[in-house]
This record gives sequence, C-alpha cells and structure tokens, in this order.
Amino acid sequence: MFPTELDVWLREHAEDLDAGSEESLEGTVLDQLGAAGLFRHGVPAALGGSGGDVRDALQAIAWVAERSLTAAFVFWGQRTLIEYLLSSPNKALGERWLPELLSGQRAGATGLSNAMKFLSGIEQLGIELQAGQEPGSWRLDGRLPWVTNLAPRGFLVALAVAAADGSVSVLALPSERAGLSRSADHDLIALRGSQTAALRLTQLQADADDLIHAQARHYLPQVRPAFLGLQCGLSIGLSRAALAAAEAHLGPARSVLQAPLQMARHQLAELEAALLDGLAEGRFVVAAAELFRLRIALAEVAQQAVQLELQACGGRAYHRDGGLGFARRWREAAFVPIVTPSLSQLRGELAKQASQAASAKAI
Repeated sequence: MFPTELDVWLREHAEDLDAGSEESLEGTVLDQLGAAGLFRHGVPAALGGSGGDVRDALQAIAWVAERSLTAAFVFWGQRTLIEYLLSSPNKALGERWLPELLSGQRAGATGLSNAMKFLSGIEQLGIELQAGQEPGSWRLDGRLPWVTNLAPRGFLVALAVAAADGSVSVLALPSERAGLSRSADHDLIALRGSQTAALRLTQLQADADDLIHAQARHYLPQVRPAFLGLQCGLSIGLSRAALAAAEAHLGPARSVLQAPLQMARHQLAELEAALLDGLAEGRFVVAAAELFRLRIALAEVAQQAVQLELQACGGRAYHRDGGLGFARRWREAAFVPIVTPSLSQLRGELAKQASQAASAKAI
C-alpha cells in the first residue's frame, strides 16, 4: 500500500526531522509524501486524488506516524487543509489550490486550532475582520501563535476571522499575500522539523475568492470530525511503533510485560475500530463527545505504549547510542496530549457538557 522507498526515507530521517538538524530540511517531508501520493488518499479521483474517504487518509497518517511523528504532524496539517477545501462550497478555491497541495508543491497549514477552541468557548478568535478599501473586500488584523507546516517556500493557511457584528468566516490565504508575516520557527523540544511558527496579519486584504465558508459556526462542526479524526492517526501510529519495539525487546526476564502488552494492543484495536466506524457513519458531527473521548483514550494508549517500551528495553533505552529510537518516541509521546485541542481542553469540554445535561435533566 505504501512505497518501500518512503518507508526507508522516513526511518533514516526520523531523528533528524525530530531534532530539526536535517540539512536543507525545507520541503523534504512535503516532497517525499507528495511524490509517494500520500496527500491524495481519501480525495476523489475527479479532483486529483486516489479515491476513498477520510479513513484512508487517517490510515496513511498513522502509517507515517509509526516512523516519524514529525512527518505525520506535517502530513496531518497538509491533509486537514485539503479536507477543508474538499468540504467548502467555494469550489473555485479548491480548483485553484488543490493541485499544488496534493503534489506537495505548496504546504498546507490548518490554522483553525484557535477556531476549534473558540467553537467550544475556550478562547476568543485571534483575527478580526473589517471592511476593506475596495468594495467587497475585507481587512484582517491579528495573530495566530501556533501554526504548523509553514514552509518558507510557500504555504496556504486556513483561519477563522470575526467581524464586528459577531459573524465568523473561514478563509484560506497564501503566504505571498501582503500583510501576512511568519515568525521564526518555535524553539521546540521535539518535532523541530515541523516548521511550526506564529503568523501575524497586518492590514491584510482579502475577499470572497479566499472564502472557505461564510458561516464558521455551521461549518466548523462539519469538519471537526476530520480535524480530530486525522489527528488521532498520530496516537495510533506512535502506539503501534512503541508496542512493536516493546515486543521486540521482551526477553525471559521481562515476560511479565506480555499481558499488559496484549491488553494495550487490544485496546488500541478497539479504539481504532470505533474511530473508523464513527467516521464512516458520520455520527461524530452530532456526537462530538464520543470523538473527544476517543481522542483522549488513544492519547492515553500512546503514553502507556512508550512506558511499556521503556520497561521492555530497560537501561539500554537510556543510552544515547542505543539506536532504539526510544528517546524520540518518548518526546513524541509528550507532544500528543498538548496538540490542540489538548486533553485538558477536551476533558473540560466533556465536563461542561455533562454539567449542562445534568442541569437540563433537573429542570
């Protein structure tokens, strides 16, 4: 299903991608994934894809995450933006940008993490919209503090903007647009090759040609299952890699870990099946809480998996020259709980929903 050449490349470059030390790193992940056709998974053939649906894209992200969470995180950003364009009523927008995004020629950045938190009442939108100088145009000002896959060679970023009347729209803006500036890459402890930075919008001009959807409050719940579902591929792939490494290093002295390993594998398989079923049936659009719980549970399995890998490898895992890849997976696992929406934010939203349901029942 996936090219052997890509498998080899990801395994050879996983450490460098995590450390951000790969020479001429710009675009290499995009080039490799694009050349292998991975961005086309789950995209209709009529639009340049290889067919299937979002579940095929999820499985591809999980496969990449087994080898490199940095590459998978970039993949998630790219493929999620592609999904936004596929779901947009503005078909001309997709026709304009999909060819470059599917090939990996242009990076795709999902700047809607802020908007997803806004949807849940966690924070305010960071971008404001006002009438522009030209009829039918808008002027945008604001900042997004954390956006991934901002390749300097060129990117397209999705973002939500709030107007003075309270309406919220979703736009797609190219990096070449005047008034859009990118910070230096954030100084992360891992996933440093993901080209994660902040964006500043200063008197940026936009119009209806840039519009993904005019009603974000209606649109965002429709695309949230893909946003979070594809994100779950990070946890699934990392869990598979850590559990496989733990299994490979089990010896007679550590056979006691066999039972918890089997339990973790069983739990991972059940959660993955539930996620795929929910995406296929489309029930996460209205049953968001179920998807939140799956995201939390999968992140917890990833944490458990790297713990089992540590115990299976023993002291060797603490050697810098051990060649196991454990230290990288340990850092990757530390990232999974804080990807927006973070586990604490999801738990807070579930608690709020439970409180509201209890209050309604009491009335």
